[in-house]
Amino acid sequence: MKFVDEATITVQAGNGGAGSVSFRREKYIPRGGPDGGDGGDGGSVWLIGVNGLSTLAEFRVQRRFRAPNGSPGSGRNRTGPKGADCEIEVPCGTQVFDAQTEELIGEVLEHGQRMKVAQGGFHGIGNARYKSSTNRAPRQSSPGTPGETRALRLELKLLADVGLLGLPNAGKSTFLAAASAARPKIADYPFTTLHPQLGIVDFPDRSGYSIVDIPGLIEGAADGAGLGMQFLKHLGRTRVLLHLVDASGMPGVPPLDEQVAVIEQELAAYGGGLLVDRPRWLVLNKLDVLDAEQRAAALAAAGELAPVVHGISAATREGVSALLEQLAEWLSQLRAEEAAQAEHEAAHAAAPDMPLAPHTDADSPADGDDADADPEGRA
Repeated sequence: MKFVDEATITVQAGNGGAGSVSFRREKYIPRGGPDGGDGGDGGSVWLIGVNGLSTLAEFRVQRRFRAPNGSPGSGRNRTGPKGADCEIEVPCGTQVFDAQTEELIGEVLEHGQRMKVAQGGFHGIGNARYKSSTNRAPRQSSPGTPGETRALRLELKLLADVGLLGLPNAGKSTFLAAASAARPKIADYPFTTLHPQLGIVDFPDRSGYSIVDIPGLIEGAADGAGLGMQFLKHLGRTRVLLHLVDASGMPGVPPLDEQVAVIEQELAAYGGGLLVDRPRWLVLNKLDVLDAEQRAAALAAAGELAPVVHGISAATREGVSALLEQLAEWLSQLRAEEAAQAEHEAAHAAAPDMPLAPHTDADSPADGDDADADPEGRA
């Protein structure tokens, strides 16, 4: 299925059913009085998060969604049935904007999460509800109110713990295939990745994590060159970025510092520097073509460019397992800190007099404290 991460749809909730004007008419019961029932409420429109979905392509075909109207009331105080809700399945990570005002309405982040995007109309009132001591034979009723109609813009941001960055042919797709069960297209020419790819790293004795790969960035991507810039938003929810660089030194491959500078420049130009402060590990790929002396020189040069450096060969899977293990430890520590911070904030909300310890960047494992077995995480 084609990858689509933006779509515009129109949702229309059902109208409320009209109230009924009716009077009881039975043998031997004269002047039975009003017995008109209320109408039913109109159906609402809901978005529901589903884990199995990873694209908004279906909304390129069906763009309008409408919930049924409520049924009108009837005599004998019978209330009209409510209109059924319209439920629309969307991928987890979908942001919902008002298409006219560009206001962010909300986000669907978890499987089974429900978000109401259009409220159904309220039911009309039957004449039985207007009866009073001074108005014993009311002939008025009220119609149901119309349901909401809204134009929505859906924008998908894939949910992933780790994001892959790099120039074209840096080996990101090969690394994703070596790290997970994902099978992205791999070839010896640039831009083999045309849309984001998602992979899951599983461990038998601990919780796994997800990795997202986007098309390679090139110089000038912020001005529209290449493919990767439009997909950088999928890195917005990641916790750490892996910056893969080609360390082979083959003809035509830029030096390490130039590769790093290009990516840093494009990150700074995206979203007002949204990703610049994201923890970023430098991963030297294709070390299998270098001898021991060349590897040591490349790792030493990379140490001047980033605080956390790893050396791998995605093609031969050398160093990949160690990198994945260290990522798992780093993410586990980060999740534990976040859980402790959330628990402390909840306790503070219950007891406001208790001081709230601020969570600073120094508490995060992103500063290189994660590599106990190997300084700076170098392989």
